[in-house]
Amino acid sequence: MKNILNKTNGLIKIACVIGITVFSVSCDDYFEFDLPESNSIEDTIFPTADFSYMPDVGDFTTIHFTDLSTESNTFFWDFGTGDTSNEQDPVYTFADGEGTYTVSLTASDSNGVSDTVTYDIEVVEPEAIIPVILEAGFEDNTLPDGSGDGRDSWRNSDLGGVIQITGSPVYEGSQASKYPSAGDRVAYQELVVSSDTDYSLSYYYTLKDDSPGSITVYILPGGGYTDLATAKAAAIASFEGTDQTDPDIYVSASVNFNTGSNTMVSILVHNEGVEARIDSFEIDVN
Repeated sequence: MKNILNKTNGLIKIACVIGITVFSVSCDDYFEFDLPESNSIEDTIFPTADFSYMPDVGDFTTIHFTDLSTESNTFFWDFGTGDTSNEQDPVYTFADGEGTYTVSLTASDSNGVSDTVTYDIEVVEPEAIIPVILEAGFEDNTLPDGSGDGRDSWRNSDLGGVIQITGSPVYEGSQASKYPSAGDRVAYQELVVSSDTDYSLSYYYTLKDDSPGSITVYILPGGGYTDLATAKAAAIASFEGTDQTDPDIYVSASVNFNTGSNTMVSILVHNEGVEARIDSFEIDVN
């Protein structure tokens, strides 16, 4: 009888152990997906919002925004005008033009944690560039480094031969540029300008009176011209000088133009039919 009781007690103990084990496994399985973050490390790195911005080259009212935030994957921009965006790096045009706008960026992570940064953005039309015309008076040693023969900055062998330099007549100084009647020489120089800006290019010219002809100053969009006919056809403005009243007296002339979308223009000078001279180029904003 004692042995039977011992065996029975043993079976009961085994059953209890098995039951506890099964229950334990079942509980672990049950809570496996309900507690996904059990024993995980707490997230202590939170989003930090930040951004930079710069105006568009061709339109100062259009601003390019660049997200500089960390630990974030969603973005909300408020441009201070009632307009918003969820793009990471939006481009926005302030239709009201110049002014100060309060722009904010809210950067958030996948856990819904967010950070906001706000900057006052000043939208201002930049001052127009006043181009520098090198060797504008065709004088020797007038380049920034003190060198130059008066025409070094005006060379473009693809368009024509190098211009000549004359000592008489001149408008001012001791030298001017000379263009033989053959019309096979040109003056050409590229200038950096502001886009959508009105400029006036002024100069003085004279023509001999022994045959009909002219000298024309062209303003070309951009640069890099290698064909004379193509360059002339592309001109956005020009002036043809035809005054042959007195070959020893210079006549004032000017070319007014708007740069449009261009941030570079080129000056091209070419004569036809008669010997010509040009001196004293100047450029200013209208």
